[in-house]
Amino acid sequence: MKVVALALACLTLLAGCGEDQQAAAPPPPAALTREAVGHYCGMVVVDHPGPKAQIFVADTPEPYWFTSVRDAIAFTLLPEEPRNITAFYVTDMGKSADWDNPQTWMPARDAVFVIGSARRGGMGQMEVVPFSERAAAERFIERNGGRVVTQAEIPQDYVLGEDQEGAGATHGGAGH
Repeated sequence: MKVVALALACLTLLAGCGEDQQAAAPPPPAALTREAVGHYCGMVVVDHPGPKAQIFVADTPEPYWFTSVRDAIAFTLLPEEPRNITAFYVTDMGKSADWDNPQTWMPARDAVFVIGSARRGGMGQMEVVPFSERAAAERFIERNGGRVVTQAEIPQDYVLGEDQEGAGATHGGAGH
């Protein structure tokens, strides 16, 4: 009898753990519509070319939108921004047929990025261009220059200030 009670208690605990894991699942990417406004620039995201991003934080159902991936990376670095990020999505430029209107979302943690390319992002700045496949990133580099990095390898100065690729673009603390 005690064994049955112990087994039921263990099953109850395991079921509770599963519920916690399901509750912690990240939200799926939101659809990019004309209502999406850039967090820093206050402009309609779809009106800007290049890679886009969205970041969800705990207890907020709508994402923070970004007209450039570079601005979204800045969001993750700036101490005044929320730290309780539950999901970070970027457009997969290798699977997006149109630089001006990318629509394929992927988790940023799964991306490889091209920095230092000739292509500019939504606000005309140096961009961090995401790809789900390294081969697609390499093809992009053949046409536009740059180099492949992981998210952890993106230089903080490339995102927040003077870039390290020789263009001298100042981002001014992600003010776009």
